[in-house]
Amino acid sequence: MSKPDISRAKSAALYEKAKTYFPGGVNSPVRAFKSVYGTPLFIEKGDGSHIWDADGNEFIDFCCSWGPLILGHNHAAVREKVTEVMQKGMSFGAPTALENELAELILSNNRFIQKIRFVSSGTEAVMSAIRLARGYTKRDKVLKFEGCYHGHSDSLLVKAGSGLVTFGETSSAGVPKAFADETIVVSLDDKKALQEAFEEFKGQIAAVIIEPVPANNGLLLQTQDYLDHLRQLCTENGTMLIFDEVISGFRVGFEGAAGYYGIQPDIITYGKIIGGGLPVGAYGASAEVMDHVSPVGSVYQAGTLSGNPVAMAAGIAQIGELLKPGFYDSLHAKTAGFVNDIQHFVDERGYTVKIFTIGSIFWFAFTDQESITTAEQIDPNSMIRFKEMHRELINRGIYLGPSGYEVGFISAAHTSTDLETTKTAIFDSLDIVFK
Repeated sequence: MSKPDISRAKSAALYEKAKTYFPGGVNSPVRAFKSVYGTPLFIEKGDGSHIWDADGNEFIDFCCSWGPLILGHNHAAVREKVTEVMQKGMSFGAPTALENELAELILSNNRFIQKIRFVSSGTEAVMSAIRLARGYTKRDKVLKFEGCYHGHSDSLLVKAGSGLVTFGETSSAGVPKAFADETIVVSLDDKKALQEAFEEFKGQIAAVIIEPVPANNGLLLQTQDYLDHLRQLCTENGTMLIFDEVISGFRVGFEGAAGYYGIQPDIITYGKIIGGGLPVGAYGASAEVMDHVSPVGSVYQAGTLSGNPVAMAAGIAQIGELLKPGFYDSLHAKTAGFVNDIQHFVDERGYTVKIFTIGSIFWFAFTDQESITTAEQIDPNSMIRFKEMHRELINRGIYLGPSGYEVGFISAAHTSTDLETTKTAIFDSLDIVFK
């Protein structure tokens, strides 16, 4: 039976006021709840696996600040380390020992990078990685994939045109066509399109950038064979392979997708998971490649808040927790059990739902397809079912990201009770969606 809508009076009032301050009332588009029912929830507090909104509604949270809160909200170790460091100051624009400490924790436990550069966001990390690849190869063109998102820098805000291999078409006003003309866009999971792109632009492609675990437009899991083929093509053509691990890094394992698939990219980018959810990102590569970055090399990149002490402190605490024995085994087993139980339920009921998962990431697809590897395979009409499920889950105290194209995340803070409560809510909600 459908549940009545929760009260959003205070959130709604805050949203009306926000619309007078910010475009659309938000500081990032998906927060506007345009893809789901109701007005945005204004979050007041988070603790463990739970969040509370301005109206006092409590939710079990599977958004986890879009992934980086792998330990859950307000984790004691992170909070205490941040509080300790904040007593000494919050920004210097100068080196601190904290940067060394976090870098050593990451590099000494990651076989795929030898040097790293901290920045302030995933978008900035990707933008810098692209510039590094172009500077290193002395080439201009970049190849990306339809369905992969790499932040909002100009040359990557492009979508595929018509045809197997196309120059990108801008997906945002304000992006010059000349920028898009340096970006080639092909479909995922298409070896023929890849081969054709390398032949058509022989000796011109500086980098291929991919989310090795595409998780910004559904969870479009690629095969080992396809990613190995991509690595081989890049090597043969002197093109740098960039793994955008802003979501998958430290999520599918400590070494991210590079470790999961056993593939050595030329450059890897990471996001705010390395700062406990605070604004931070990083890009890393071999020492030889990274030494092309200023001040030792000719590829310029800088940032006043890069290596901010508060973000570094949070990162040190969070990374330390991730390195504890059995952390990922426990998290992945928890996620697999959760997903398997839901899939068993929908299969028994004959509902057209498939839950895709890797590590501690999951995605609801309202489909009968056994695999979805490309953006083109997602039926836009299926999103109405997610919209209905999202409303039912909100009214049952379960919070998922407000779009059917977004993935969900399980954290170490999610208890067995949380997951049982959530499964019951999902079962009831799907019964309503498919009634």
